[in-house]
Amino acid sequence: MRKLSILVLCTAGLLLLSSCSPRDFLTRRLAADLIAGSGTFRTPQRLQLHTGITSNKDYLSPEYLLLLHRGWISATSATCIPAVAPPPCWDTTLTPSGVDTFQSLIAPREVGKPSFSVPAARRELISITGIAKQGHVADVEFNWKWIPMNEVGALLHPTDVGYQSTASFRCYDDGWRLVERVSHPAESFDEALRNAEPAH
Repeated sequence: MRKLSILVLCTAGLLLLSSCSPRDFLTRRLAADLIAGSGTFRTPQRLQLHTGITSNKDYLSPEYLLLLHRGWISATSATCIPAVAPPPCWDTTLTPSGVDTFQSLIAPREVGKPSFSVPAARRELISITGIAKQGHVADVEFNWKWIPMNEVGALLHPTDVGYQSTASFRCYDDGWRLVERVSHPAESFDEALRNAEPAH
């Protein structure tokens, strides 16, 4: 009789365990896997560069100033065209050093165009710093950093700078999922990454 009750308990325990999925419990490991595996997080950052007549706003952007300081672009004062007003405007060109740097990074379909984009960096998840659950929703705070993919990325993103973001999760019938798009005024995952704060 005792063996029969042990057998029944073991069978019941196995049935209960087999009905649980690893996604039923939001752990730091699951949150890290879902964040790092999301398309939004894996999308590399691209630098958009425009040569020719450039607005003062673009010319004074941190990216252009870094490129100018590195000697990859040069600019001279220019007359504004209607699409790039108000003055002042700049005629921006790649220097010979800039051509050497960007030549292998520009997609073949963008060669010769005045505006092009190049891959610069990808995100790397550093750690999950906290999980706040409330029923079937949770906020997960995490630290991440940019990893340069080339010289351009190394210039734009020093590797010692980290960022902190918060991602929303929701528990569905098949387990926890990262909420990449929101249907209410809260911040989407893409916005959370763009609005990241420097990590302390």
